[in-house]
Amino acid sequence: VQLQASGGGLVQAGDSLRLSCAASGRAFSSYAMGWFRQAPGKEREFVASINWSGGYTYYADSVKGRFAISRDNAKKTLYLQMNSLKPEDTAVYYCAAGKLFVATMTSYDYWGQGTLVTVSS
Repeated sequence: VQLQASGGGLVQAGDSLRLSCAASGRAFSSYAMGWFRQAPGKEREFVASINWSGGYTYYADSVKGRFAISRDNAKKTLYLQMNSLKPEDTAVYYCAAGKLFVATMTSYDYWGQGTLVTVSS
């Protein structure tokens, strides 16, 4: 499966932004999906994951209550709704697909190219 993330941009603290991740290939609905991010000078970290049906989601503590992950299997698209953005959310955001509904980066087999989110204070 190939993944293409989009929707990043420059916003102010407190604003909202929705990221999308478009997938190609017929197996999208069989994959668990995740969002990860990498801030400048830091390691890539887990943000959120969703199982194949969308019935289960899991979030990093740092985004819980502010971000929402969802998917539309008919459109082969993954979303990340980000609300109440903070400067510390500034990072390149990556979408990923894997067979397991987990937060571990190494469990994801396919990665998008990343989209930059910059939150100004």
